[in-house]
Amino acid sequence: MSKRPYPDSLRCFHDDGYYFPVSCLASDEAYAYRLKLERFEAERGGPLTGKYRHKMHLLLPWVNELMRHSRILDAVEEILGPDILCWNTNFFIKEPRSPDFISWHQDATYWGLDNNSLQVAAWLALSPSNVDSGCMRIIPGTHKRQLEHVDTYAANNMLQRGQHIAEFLDESRAVSLVLEPGEISLHHVLIAHSSNPNSTADRRIGIAMRYVSPRIKQHGGFRDSATLVRGSDHFGNFEMEPRPNRAMEPHMIALHSKITSAHYEFETRLV
Repeated sequence: MSKRPYPDSLRCFHDDGYYFPVSCLASDEAYAYRLKLERFEAERGGPLTGKYRHKMHLLLPWVNELMRHSRILDAVEEILGPDILCWNTNFFIKEPRSPDFISWHQDATYWGLDNNSLQVAAWLALSPSNVDSGCMRIIPGTHKRQLEHVDTYAANNMLQRGQHIAEFLDESRAVSLVLEPGEISLHHVLIAHSSNPNSTADRRIGIAMRYVSPRIKQHGGFRDSATLVRGSDHFGNFEMEPRPNRAMEPHMIALHSKITSAHYEFETRLV
């Protein structure tokens, strides 16, 4: 593999706020990860909900393995450089013919991290993510300033607060980030994005992996955590997260609960 496998990604990311598609996993590899997820869901008795959509790299070794995938990190390195932390992992799953949707919003509004240029989200498809199944939609260039948001707590909105952008958005400029299983899109944490309901007979399964530079800091008033996935951390701004040895270890369940509760409390007290 060449030293710079995605040479246009930094320019596109800087100018437009996103870059896609990047083929990272073979289709059969992506399907194998989907099966791991669905076996875990079957053992639990149903789809992931609540805190089990977040930070699952602390509880499931295969999620921890996935966020360290070399081809994903190669693409992220083009944006962030050689030193990379994974700050969060989030599952976004829409069941067949589900009314669930995501309103227009900017992620960084609610996270408390101090430098938006030192973050990138990699959204990995584990099933087809297209217009009919409710793929991510973005509006190019909206990552260049913070927009005003309001909370609605609307039914079927997958966001915790039902937050959406209160300013006018020209949706005629929206781009649908269509992905095949195993492909990722990279997007800036201030890009305005949304997604429509899934009208297909299959699940739409995606996992967003939130990568940051070790130089970044959390200003949310609590000691945040992250996982070093490439390079070195010479700053110590985050508590380093341990790697699970097997699924659902009791001490990792306790740690996961502590970390996700701290994030939830911080986000809910934001005005």
